[in-house]
Amino acid sequence: MDSEAELPSLEAGDLLLDPLVLVNSIPMPAVITNPRLSDNPIIACNEAFSGLTGYATAELIGRNCRFLAGKDTDPEARARLHEAIANQKPVVVRLLNYRKDGSTFLNALMIAPILGCDGKATYFMGTQLEVEDGIRTLAGDQGTAGELMSQLSPRQREILTYLAAGYLTKQIAFTLGVSESTVKMHRRIVFRKLGAHNAPEAVRIAIEAGLISGHPT
Repeated sequence: MDSEAELPSLEAGDLLLDPLVLVNSIPMPAVITNPRLSDNPIIACNEAFSGLTGYATAELIGRNCRFLAGKDTDPEARARLHEAIANQKPVVVRLLNYRKDGSTFLNALMIAPILGCDGKATYFMGTQLEVEDGIRTLAGDQGTAGELMSQLSPRQREILTYLAAGYLTKQIAFTLGVSESTVKMHRRIVFRKLGAHNAPEAVRIAIEAGLISGHPT
């Protein structure tokens, strides 16, 4: 699809227009940020994220996620996050962050864009999995993730790739020239085959499998 082509506008019922609904639909710690505001601040988070970081929602809203970093946070990992955001690409990195009480936690952080009708990121979604050591994956390990991905048809892999790029159902249907019901059908099959409960989990598994650029080395 031509990158200059305008994607279809989103209606009031779309999750894109209600970040709070979107973030609260995700069971793992999650935030939504707005790159169209100064410094890409957090505009919504769920209780799981507050519980993980120790910060109340009111203390998180309006701040850039970098405030969770500290002296022992890997600058290379932070640079990879910055690059992914600048290029509107999904990525998973291992990152050491700091809770409100000063204690640290290691997490596998995924960020992925959500596109507006102009084809540019309107929001970024961030989800976290706390880890003990190394990268924890939803699939168990990269080999298992690859086995799960091998169950998908070419069309299902294509739709998953668009999900990771930030496209919503209506936008995927427009881009591929299929009906929204067809996209929804494939989404359901993708989630079932991957054992994912939602799009963020499916995208994480795709990154873990190496289908989408951004899996940590």
